[in-house]
Amino acid sequence: MIGLTARGIVLLVTGIVVSTSLARAGEPTPSEREAMYYRYLEFPSYVKGGSIEPHWMADGSSFWYAEGAPENTVVWKIDPVANTKEPLFDAKRLRKSLAEILGHELLHQGLPFVTFSFEGEGEKSVKFTVEKKDFILQLDTHTITRAPALSEEEEGRRVPQEGEVASPDGRWFASVRNYNLLLRSTDDGHLVQLTTDGAELYRWGARTEGAVKPNWSPNGLKLALTKTDLRNVPRFPSVDYLGQRAQVQWRDTPQAGGPMPQTELFIVDILSQRQIRVDTGEEPDQYIYILGWLPNGSELLFFRQDREAKKLELMAANSTDGSTRIVLTETVDTFHQANPWWGWAGVFTLLKDGKEFIWLSERDGWNHLYLYDMAGTLIRRLTRGAFPVNWVDAVDEEAGWVYFTANADQQRPYDKHLWRANLEGEGFELLTEVKGQHRAQFSASKKFFLDTHSSVNRPPAVELRRADGTLLQTLSEANIDALEELQWRPPEEFVVRAADGKTALYGILFKPYDFDPVKKYPVIELIYGGPQAEVVPRSFTPSWVEVSGYPRALVQLGFIVFILDGRGTAGRGKEFQDVTYGQIGRHEIPDHMAALKQLAEERPYMDLSRVGIVGYSWGGYFALRALLLAPDVYHVGIAGAPVAELYSWNRAFEPYMGLPQNNREGYDYASNLRLAGNLRGKLLFIVGTSDVLISDTMKMAEVLIRAGKPFDQLMVPGQNHSFPHRPGEFQNYFWEAIRRYFQEHLKP
Repeated sequence: MIGLTARGIVLLVTGIVVSTSLARAGEPTPSEREAMYYRYLEFPSYVKGGSIEPHWMADGSSFWYAEGAPENTVVWKIDPVANTKEPLFDAKRLRKSLAEILGHELLHQGLPFVTFSFEGEGEKSVKFTVEKKDFILQLDTHTITRAPALSEEEEGRRVPQEGEVASPDGRWFASVRNYNLLLRSTDDGHLVQLTTDGAELYRWGARTEGAVKPNWSPNGLKLALTKTDLRNVPRFPSVDYLGQRAQVQWRDTPQAGGPMPQTELFIVDILSQRQIRVDTGEEPDQYIYILGWLPNGSELLFFRQDREAKKLELMAANSTDGSTRIVLTETVDTFHQANPWWGWAGVFTLLKDGKEFIWLSERDGWNHLYLYDMAGTLIRRLTRGAFPVNWVDAVDEEAGWVYFTANADQQRPYDKHLWRANLEGEGFELLTEVKGQHRAQFSASKKFFLDTHSSVNRPPAVELRRADGTLLQTLSEANIDALEELQWRPPEEFVVRAADGKTALYGILFKPYDFDPVKKYPVIELIYGGPQAEVVPRSFTPSWVEVSGYPRALVQLGFIVFILDGRGTAGRGKEFQDVTYGQIGRHEIPDHMAALKQLAEERPYMDLSRVGIVGYSWGGYFALRALLLAPDVYHVGIAGAPVAELYSWNRAFEPYMGLPQNNREGYDYASNLRLAGNLRGKLLFIVGTSDVLISDTMKMAEVLIRAGKPFDQLMVPGQNHSFPHRPGEFQNYFWEAIRRYFQEHLKP
């Protein structure tokens, strides 16, 4: 989350003030509020426990996990069959034996390691490392011996490097290096270059097609990989200004309606080094996504999709000659939810025998599961109802169940629960009860699962359950006692109506620690609004920093902050999401304005004369658009890496807008450039100088200058589009700039 680098001094200076002054009666001083702001940036660190990382064992049901800080680490072994929880190691005996070998006592009192590997059969011994020395421990006797030493070279040969994929037999690592396909032996480290024709603009494993890593066949003798021609794709100059002389790097940037990468698919035989070109059809403008192989290796499975994401095809390629057949075709009038912007994972689940698969489809307006055979014949529908299935968690073919996560609670449509249905399409059962967000992790046996769950006002817990949902034991519950220091108050979930006056919209509202309903507070909306995602936080410590730590912190300065998922976003079915299809920029701001006004009607403490809005990327586009379309409502805006018009990247816009040549009116209306003359409030742009969207920012700056409209701009040197998500000085400075701007212009 947010790093400490830029905050350490402030915390030191204000720590005494926090501990003594907050208890005093009266209005907190600005320094006291800022102290609380910085502490809330570290909100997740105040939540202890409530999550575990299971390591499943050879029996298919048991697992171990580590718990506790370094001074009291315990590794627990869980046997779900016996429903027992016990330490895997006798820490006292282990420490004593290890101290005798090392010749000195160890620090702390717990286990001196948290990672290890089982050695041999039966999981009776483990290998671990302490003080850069490898040891073997016999679990029954706790006898410890030194492991045979390996040279750094030998260790390096056996450890995959970034981007490498191990072959099924463990003999090779495959990767793409310098645009070509390469093998590295795990035995002696020698390299085999399988291709030599790759180049910067005609490369093997192009990231833009979602198939960077080679995909091994089950027998480890063949590799599947894309090859992409970028020679006609526009290139974006990324300039490094920080050296003695500016350095330019060119990055391929396909634009909406323009030339796009041309993708080929190959199967490469590693023995003969023969390249088998897969027949992907005559259409040049398409996306290829590799799914994997049939269990017997006879066919390679992949998706083929048109550039507008209206047609998705499941393809099977003969592994010998590259000929293909269409297994299943699905077409939609607007866009397929699985698309090059949001990804294809989860649509297809192959069953173990390779003869049937489960397909996730919105064909009736809601994501549901369908069972097919590999000839593309529908066997039966597995789920139905006015709710979306999110993904398949597990399939137990022997018992005849498919387990899946779905938003099937009609009263709380964004809650995610685990459900199951039998493979006959019957027996639809809810397996988790408490409201909130549930994430299931299944054992290999499919007989047990871990349920990690929380809500915005309930801290996380991890429960062990049988596959039928029966609770066996609670393994971890988060301790939030430390939040008492922060005078934490749960955020408020709310429901309002969209601009159409009838569609329910759901959001969350944050208040400061010393909230007083009699006072007036300036309001800040945190917006994303992109059509591919829902962003309102619904778990206790969500992963997106923009919608987790930062809103909680920002309100402590004396603001009210709210977040809303309006029409056009994901998670509520096809009709809800399709409202903005082909007309992005038309309905979103009216929905958010309607929500703001309804919230304020029931909450007189919200001061609508001081309203700010902040967003990044898609959120930057909508924050900017809010100031331009509703200058009487939004008074201060911060647009991070904003989209100015919908041309800068084809994958981000074409699935939701169609091609510009077919929807010129929609693209013209969506442009913020034409609205520059409407600006009346305070506006700050923040963008990295290596971000492809710096071009949009410059275009927007130019039209604002021509319109005589003042604005502020922060250029972050050398940073690309993802810098606000990477902990460090630049991320800290980003959030600090937001804090300063809102404090200066909204005056909490």
